[in-house]
Amino acid sequence: MSNNIVTGVAGFVGSNLAEALLNQGEKVIGIDQFNDYYDPALKLQNISQFKDNPGFKLIENDIQSLNWSELLVDVDVVYHQAAQAGVRASWGEGFCAYTERNINATQIILEAAKDAPNLKRLVYASSSSIYGNAESFPTPESICPQPVSPYGITKLAGEQLCNLYHHNFGVPCVCLRYFTVYGPRQRPDMAFHKFFKWILKDEQISIYGDGQQTRDFTFVSDIVAANLAAGKVPEAVGEIFNIGGGSRVVLVEVINMMEKIVGHPIKKNFVEKARGDARHTSADVSKAQKMLGYQPQVSLKEGLRREWEWVRSLYS
Repeated sequence: MSNNIVTGVAGFVGSNLAEALLNQGEKVIGIDQFNDYYDPALKLQNISQFKDNPGFKLIENDIQSLNWSELLVDVDVVYHQAAQAGVRASWGEGFCAYTERNINATQIILEAAKDAPNLKRLVYASSSSIYGNAESFPTPESICPQPVSPYGITKLAGEQLCNLYHHNFGVPCVCLRYFTVYGPRQRPDMAFHKFFKWILKDEQISIYGDGQQTRDFTFVSDIVAANLAAGKVPEAVGEIFNIGGGSRVVLVEVINMMEKIVGHPIKKNFVEKARGDARHTSADVSKAQKMLGYQPQVSLKEGLRREWEWVRSLYS
């Protein structure tokens, strides 16, 4: 049995990951600030399934206020999922929340990690947004990152810090670049959650641009499986991996799929393209397949059906 820390434990990926670890009989210290980027009541609901599990301990605090040297004494793996999310909100005055929560907080954990006696792995949640408008599809990890949003810049900075601490102090970092994660507990500012919520209310869904943008959609349980592998596989240390869903899909095709799932036509409203949104994303996951044994299990059709069930139960 190992001791794990999951930061951002009440968030979308963090809560699913913590639950999976607890189901495997592991111990989890969950850290979450419960800030108001979205409704904290949703975050409380995310952890409601496992918050009373005897193997779970919740610390409700800001990462930058904690004594990390003390926290890490008996910890084997840190899964650093906490971040200020959202591409579109990262412009303007809100940017300092991104530098604080994505760069400074990561540096504080790394600084303590270099002296942590039992730390075997630090898994950093990065993002496909570091690629921006990539030059080739599917995109390999070796391509030069060119973020097109301030958010993407802060996630790349976190990656670079992991790299520095690995090379200079031997911190056992692994970086996972997530491609458009969806599924139960998805944040309310993310597209599928918003779409399904609007559909429930019989309102128009807003589509940025022409709907011809493509994304590599990744179901949350596949993201969790990638984290668990990254926390264990010895060869993963010091590496960066794309974690994608295995197929690149045009947004309007996804909406057609949604219409079949909900059983009626969806009202659409096309709005101006958002600044900082990449036009296309597509993950080359061959490295993760080879080194982590990563194999996406959940098809987009099945994943959307599961998210629809969850959204309906959430708002019923």
